[in-house]
This record gives sequence, structure tokens and C-alpha cells, in this order.
Amino acid sequence: MNLKNRVAIVTGGASGLGRATVEAFVSAGAKVAIFDLDEDKGNSLSESLGEAAIFCKVNIADDAMIEAGMDRVMQVFGALHICVNCAGRGGGATKTLGRGGRFPMELFRDVININLVGTFSVLTQAAEKMALNEPDENGDRGVIVNTASIAAYEGQKGQVAYAASKGGIVSLTLPVARDLAYFGIRVVTVAPGIFDTPILQGISDEVRDSLASSVPHPPRLGDVNDFSALVQHIVTNPYVNGETIRLDGGLRMS
Repeated sequence: MNLKNRVAIVTGGASGLGRATVEAFVSAGAKVAIFDLDEDKGNSLSESLGEAAIFCKVNIADDAMIEAGMDRVMQVFGALHICVNCAGRGGGATKTLGRGGRFPMELFRDVININLVGTFSVLTQAAEKMALNEPDENGDRGVIVNTASIAAYEGQKGQVAYAASKGGIVSLTLPVARDLAYFGIRVVTVAPGIFDTPILQGISDEVRDSLASSVPHPPRLGDVNDFSALVQHIVTNPYVNGETIRLDGGLRMS
């Protein structure tokens, strides 16, 4: 799918991986709706990009807010072709059973509800809009890109909720791609490794260097532009479908 004059939604689009994707899409000629909870960052980004971008305050754990955001996209841009799900939360460094007791179920449910249920809610509502499109020369009506994590495969101690939520995204990729093939909508997931995003702000240089050196090649943290470049490729390559792609420099967490 050619990005020029296409319409995209990017959840979590006000910062980190999402922001890089928004900026890359606009540079390629797309129109983008930034779905995020951070009004200051979202509005600032959309204003800097001009008429090619709008900001919609959306909590992906709230179906009604997602629907309102989708409706605004259709009103402003008239169609939806691409959805990139970057919004999510960390799981907190909490063990299944530790000195403080059992893992708090409220936290587990919240992580699953935002990262997994929220992603699924967004993609289903996006698919409904995409199904209205005329197919392009490759038969595509839309492309959905979800964000998982290598924690889906190699979760660390204290990552049980986060790993479970990202594992769910990996597992739904193929069946959703099969479900939506009838409508000409492709579904692909990216599983990033250790990326230099706002989540890592506040860690010491020593810890940052240690994380970077654990990556086989290139021995550095992932850059947000590495992510946006892969997402652009997924959108423009019509034969990429139903797959989860690791983006981690060959890192395998011990």
C-alpha cells in the first residue's frame, strides 16, 4: 500500500515509537490521526505537522473513546487505511510470589486490559472502517500493525503480566489476519527488543551501556526510527501478512 494520501491512525502516537511512526508517515505523504492520552504532547505534535495530522484524546481501554476517535477520523479525512497500535503500558517489576505476597490481580487485569484487550478493540474498530475502502492494485483495503515485545517469548522475572499481554498480541496475529483476509486487510505484529524510548528515561548511563552491550549486532539500543522504518516496509510490502517480526538486533534474553 502506497502511503501517499492514505489515512493512518497511530495509537500512543504522541511519543516514542508511535511519534516516530507518525512523523515518518507524514513525511511519506500520509494523513495521520494521533491517538493518545497526553493532550499537551499530542496537540503539539499535530500542530507541528500541519493539516496532515490531527490529535484525538483516546484511552485504548475505553471502547467509547476509541469509537469517538474513529468517527472523528472519518469526519476529517473521510477514510481509514492504516492502523498502528503502539499504545500500552509496562507491567511493573512484580513477581508472581514475592516477599510482599502474591501478584496483585488488579495490576494483572489492568495490564492485560490495556495492552491486549485495548489493542484488540482498536484493531476491530479500525478493520470495520477499512472494510469500506475500495481495494488497491494488490487487493489491500487496509493494513494493521500491532506492537508486541520480545518479552512475549523471553519474559524476565517480574514481567509476568507484561509478557502475558504481549504474548496475547503475538498469538492473535495469525487468526486475525486469517479472519480479515476476506476483506483484504493485512495484520502484522512487530516485537521490539530494547529500545531507547521514554520508558528508559531515568536509568543510569551504566545500566544503559550494559543493556546496549547485550545486543549482538549492532550493539546498541534500538532507535525509534528503526521501528518506523519497519512499519513503513510492512505497509508498503503487500506480501507481508500474518507474521510477528522481531526487531531486536539478534537479542535473546536469558
